[in-house]
Amino acid sequence: MKEYTTYVIRSKSCDMLYIGQTGNLEDRLLRHNQNRNTFTKNKGPWELIFSRSFPTRKEAVALELKLKRFKNKDFLLNWIARQAGLEHPDFQSGGS
Repeated sequence: MKEYTTYVIRSKSCDMLYIGQTGNLEDRLLRHNQNRNTFTKNKGPWELIFSRSFPTRKEAVALELKLKRFKNKDFLLNWIARQAGLEHPDFQSGGS
């Protein structure tokens, strides 16, 4: 059965996050890091910081839109940390 994944990637070279969804996460991450996406082009390398899979694209898109509606990056990073069971994430420095 095909899965659809909502994901968040972070640029290692600039202070930027990208939220998306795909039917093939491995290929999609490769495309981001090979500069084959207009928005992420020349802003990498990109690292995966969150992913969640669903049985339908509709569910993946719903989470993607929810995450994109978050008002700021800190709120999104805190939400991701809570999903992983962390209290105070420090994604900028890789954790402490």
